[in-house]
Amino acid sequence: MILKHKKKVIFIVVFIIIIFFPTFTPKIRDDNNKVVENSIAELSTIKLGDIDQSIMIRGNDIDNPIILFLHGGPGYSFISYARKFQSHLEENFVVVNWDQRGSGKSYSFFIDSDTMTQEQLENDTIELIDYLCDRFNREKVYIVGHSWGTVLGIETIQNVPEKVIAYVGIGQVVDDVDGEKLSYKYVLEKATEEQNEKALTELEGIGEPPYKDSRKDTFAQRKWLKKYGGFELEVITLNEIIKGSLFTPEYSWRDGVKFLIGNLYSIDTLFMNREKADFREKYTSFEVPVYFCAGRQDYNTPSILVEEYYNILEAPKKNFYWFEESAHEPHLVEEEKFSNIMLEIYEETRDNY
Repeated sequence: MILKHKKKVIFIVVFIIIIFFPTFTPKIRDDNNKVVENSIAELSTIKLGDIDQSIMIRGNDIDNPIILFLHGGPGYSFISYARKFQSHLEENFVVVNWDQRGSGKSYSFFIDSDTMTQEQLENDTIELIDYLCDRFNREKVYIVGHSWGTVLGIETIQNVPEKVIAYVGIGQVVDDVDGEKLSYKYVLEKATEEQNEKALTELEGIGEPPYKDSRKDTFAQRKWLKKYGGFELEVITLNEIIKGSLFTPEYSWRDGVKFLIGNLYSIDTLFMNREKADFREKYTSFEVPVYFCAGRQDYNTPSILVEEYYNILEAPKKNFYWFEESAHEPHLVEEEKFSNIMLEIYEETRDNY
């Protein structure tokens, strides 16, 4: 009995340690395992919009230009596996990843749901830019948005262009309604070609967008979009999040649970209630350079719309980059290509830095 009791106590203690062990991000080291001089590797919590939010800052040289990465979702935070895919970027930039309000490490049971609005996250974004500029004595940063993060990114460069060197949109959101229609048409055609009766029954059951039950029907359509390669190729982000939550020092198991809860919470509070904008109508002129990175197979935010938007927008500089081996995650699947593009963008915009 005593032995069984001791084993139970040991198990409980080990479990508590695993759940609540302090998280960190490893120092950046050279080939001789020495910490790179003037590098930065920091995982911290700061106040944005009066609540605690988590950021990770990494770079080989603290004096390099800053990239603020705005993750997708909403609620699909990136810190748990970001380090795996950004080592090339860290060589030339100070890369800042942020678990947005209600997401991942920044999720809390005590967040007021009334603050889970697009406007509030836009304000959080600007507040974070100000924090980074003040801390690192800069005037501007690069904004890189992915998927939902491109909505925040476009609004940010329109609201505070004086604080942004250039904007890079990956899996750019253009028009929610037309995007969903194209995505639905893609999977319906694929299911028809394959004569997949189960897929056809489900897709015909939910009908063409706009969906009657937005959350449920979108999830149903995305299941088939993933099967037919229009969402993720090679890199499966949910697998990366699970591995990151279990094995990386940046995330604890507790953070992994917070990610799952926060993702659904963000969808219910933010995604379902936000303004559905068509950027082709809303914004076609920008004061900062604009660049788009599009996966050739992306039908989550269909690249055909991104190319259309690119062709009509005006900016001091602009460029469009196709990623032939990718769908919705080109910066992960073709990581080195993306890093090289960021260097090209830096060379084009360094006068604005």
